[in-house]
Amino acid sequence: MPALDARAERNLAGVHPDLVKIVRRAAEITSVAFTITEGVRTKERQAQLMRSGASQTMRSRHLVASNGFSHAVDVAALVGGTIRWDWPLYDRISIAFKQAAQEVGVPVEWGGDWKSFKDGPHYQLPWAKYPG
Repeated sequence: MPALDARAERNLAGVHPDLVKIVRRAAEITSVAFTITEGVRTKERQAQLMRSGASQTMRSRHLVASNGFSHAVDVAALVGGTIRWDWPLYDRISIAFKQAAQEVGVPVEWGGDWKSFKDGPHYQLPWAKYPG
């Protein structure tokens, strides 16, 4: 798979280096290309997403924590260079993220595994190990 695109690289700025390691490795091994649509979010952006129903918390891992980093990224599947939102693509991307996390020795949580509010594009470092 090709390296991350310029958009992904820009959106990794300010993301915790351990999560960046996972993203980079996942990009190398994924069967579905992806970009990073969001890493660091402002409180204003998070509030906007809450109002629209796209998020259910103001305690987002996208917000910069006290350690100076965001602890989450959102991905978008790329098929022929076009962003696609078909759920099966995100299942396939999650396989690469989980394998990458295991390979680099960093735990990751996928929003698609959540019991409620399934969030296929979302990956984050766990609160327990990365309180921020």
